[in-house]
Amino acid sequence: MSLFDFAPGREGYYGTYGGCFLPEILTSTIDELRECFRACKADPAFWEEFRAVMRSYSGRPTPVTYLENLSRHLGGARIYVKREDLNHTGSHKINNVMGQGLICKRLGKTRVIAETGAGQHGFATATMAARFGLRCKIYMGAVDVARQRPNVFWMENLGAEVVAVEDGQRTLKDAINECLRDWVTNMADTHYVLGTACGPHPFPEMVSYFQSIIGLEAREQIQENAGRLPDRVYACVGGGSNAMGIFQGCLDDAGVELVGCEAGGFGPGPGGHASRLAYPDASLGVAQGYKTYFLQNEDGNMLETHSIAAGLDYIGVNPILAYLWEQKRVRFEAATDDEVREALRLVMRTEGLIPALESTHAFARAIAEAPAMGRDEIILINQSGRGDKDIFTVADAIDDRAWKQFIRAKADQYGA
Repeated sequence: MSLFDFAPGREGYYGTYGGCFLPEILTSTIDELRECFRACKADPAFWEEFRAVMRSYSGRPTPVTYLENLSRHLGGARIYVKREDLNHTGSHKINNVMGQGLICKRLGKTRVIAETGAGQHGFATATMAARFGLRCKIYMGAVDVARQRPNVFWMENLGAEVVAVEDGQRTLKDAINECLRDWVTNMADTHYVLGTACGPHPFPEMVSYFQSIIGLEAREQIQENAGRLPDRVYACVGGGSNAMGIFQGCLDDAGVELVGCEAGGFGPGPGGHASRLAYPDASLGVAQGYKTYFLQNEDGNMLETHSIAAGLDYIGVNPILAYLWEQKRVRFEAATDDEVREALRLVMRTEGLIPALESTHAFARAIAEAPAMGRDEIILINQSGRGDKDIFTVADAIDDRAWKQFIRAKADQYGA
């Protein structure tokens, strides 16, 4: 599908979704970014430079692993996993930030800002800033600062200033709002390294472009390992960057079903989840620079959200994925907190893998659906990150009392 061949006068729109809705003061800055990205995309040497950086610095390509034990336990489809958790900094986020870092250098900017929820994007951005010699400021909701203390520790020690946002619900959407305020004030020397494929154009396209390296690798690897393309590809969806990354590998293959897995939280009903397309609680709106489905009330005010996974706790969804959902190219499902807890237990015990809670949403849906599939069918899951960062939350989730007491004592000691 030609997602990025925009109709005349509709650049940045995917059907009715997307666009660029920003204050006039940011127009010149976003135009500058758009032109730079356009030039980079048209320059094959830029993509080669990006891939070289990812090979030498992040350790790409990440492998595809066959989960023999889990497949046998479930008794259905053969399950494979794309191991983005093995990237430097532990998730797919490094793909996007290193790409934007290269663009930042071309723009001549000396300072970067970023929002983060689970902390993986902030960790990756702080790493990129240290590598490229840039000043760095990370905005993070105060709730997420508390539950993702390990990543906050690394960000600070990499030289980034971490700001705990106390406004609103004190989670990801509030961190994005603070980044936009900072950007308006510091346009001359600052690039906003937006962490997911949302926000104003060109961010959805640009982030998807850098994350497509996941799908391009996975397409070759699954054919080499399994002999053919998968029947289904599963990826968690908060903003949607890891899903866009892996889905692009099979987007034009009608025989491959693409499944986006959202945060079902406590289940349907306003305020209890962060599912925009799998549950009927979202509506079309414009916020944070773009048009898509948001969890909002009739007056357009954003609702509270909930997820066991900080990185999925977001009010909006990638406009490209909204379009693909509308076109019935991507199916959306939700995994509840309870389903995620059980999936995490099962994956750890059967395969020795500890996926991030975000990624575990994709595992949860695959685990639920695999037994009904044939043994000759193939599932590919994108393990977008590893679970080290979730140690406090997981200790609560698995109800290990002795471990929880130890972790809480350490959290108190270090002021988490």
